[in-house]
Amino acid sequence: MALFIASVKLLPMRTAVSIRYIAPIFATFFAVLWLKEKMKPRQWLFFLIAFIGVLILKGIDRGSDFLGLIYAIGSSIFAGLATLYFWIPPKGIDWLIFASLGVFGYAAQLYMTKAFQAAETNEVAPLKYAEVIFTMLIGLVWFNEIYTLYSLLGIFLIVIDSVYI
Repeated sequence: MALFIASVKLLPMRTAVSIRYIAPIFATFFAVLWLKEKMKPRQWLFFLIAFIGVLILKGIDRGSDFLGLIYAIGSSIFAGLATLYFWIPPKGIDWLIFASLGVFGYAAQLYMTKAFQAAETNEVAPLKYAEVIFTMLIGLVWFNEIYTLYSLLGIFLIVIDSVYI
C-alpha cells in the first residue's frame, strides 16, 4: 500500500491504478513459480489482453515519472505476493459462496445504478451504507465474527450520519 500511495504522489491517478491492475498477473506468475500451478498459454494471452484493455481504458502518460512507475510496479508485485500467501483453493461450499457473491454483487450494482437513474444522488447515495449492516450480519452468521462495542458504535455513527445527510 505504501508503494501505491507513493506512486500516486508521482503519477496521475489513472496511471497508478492501471499499473496496479497487473497484480493478478504477478500472483499467477508466483503461483506457477512456487506452487507449481499449471497455466495454459491462452490464460496468459487473456491476462495480456485484459491488461492492454486496462491501459487503453485508464492510460499511461508518456511523461510519467520513472520512480512513480517503479513504485506502482513494486506495489503490484507485493500485492501479487500477498495474494499468493493468503490464497486457499476453494472447496465444497466455497464455490457456492463465490457464486452468491457474483450473483448478489451483480444484482446490487444493477439496482444501485437504476436507483441513481431514478432519484437524486443525495437521496440514493446514503443508502449505500446499508451495505455495512448486511456485511456485519453476514460476518456474524457465516463467519462467527464478534463485534466490540466500539465497532458497533462506529457502524452506528456511520449509518446514522449517512441517513441524516
